Amino acid sequence: MAPPRSHSQPPVLAPAPAAGHTALLIIDMISCWDFPDAEKLLPGAHAIAGRIAALKARCMRAGVPVIYVNDNRGRWRSDFPKLVELSLASGGAGAEITSALLPQNTDYFVLKPKQSAFFATPLELLLAYLQATRLIVTGVASDQCIWATVADAGMRDLRAVVPRDCVASQTSTRNERFLRQAQEALRVSTTPGPRIRLPAKR
Repeated sequence: MAPPRSHSQPPVLAPAPAAGHTALLIIDMISCWDFPDAEKLLPGAHAIAGRIAALKARCMRAGVPVIYVNDNRGRWRSDFPKLVELSLASGGAGAEITSALLPQNTDYFVLKPKQSAFFATPLELLLAYLQATRLIVTGVASDQCIWATVADAGMRDLRAVVPRDCVASQTSTRNERFLRQAQEALRVSTTPGPRIRLPAKR
């Protein structure tokens, strides 16, 4: 029988600190693509999936934790493993995206009710336990959920990087506008995924 935990010891929510105090967020890429405007967003998401997968592989080798952030689909009964299963069963480009980005047992996930990954979610607490202060933010839609998440990260004194080749929106024009605003208004780096500096490999 394990000894009782001292009140001075916090519960272990994460097994190890994030290497380089860095975490990778993958936002809204696991989906059944059955929401309004999905047909406009899906091609862009499909185009960036392989690049996000490559960045994820680099992060995993470096000890950088991966956090999937997805909508709770307005149901408040969402189950992330079930969403993965449904997405794979849906076929087509959506299933291909999920196959490329298939979550591992060591990954984390957060379900959000609104655009920001921080709003009414445990993300801030999880990042604190991971000791992560630098976020690499990827996924869709760049000018909606990515924008809201990056802005909220800044208000929490967290540093964000948005790899320009790992985000997409409903149109390339909207995506390019977001990238300009991210650099100019939010002062966020948009360095491409392959050029993002990660901690030395463990």
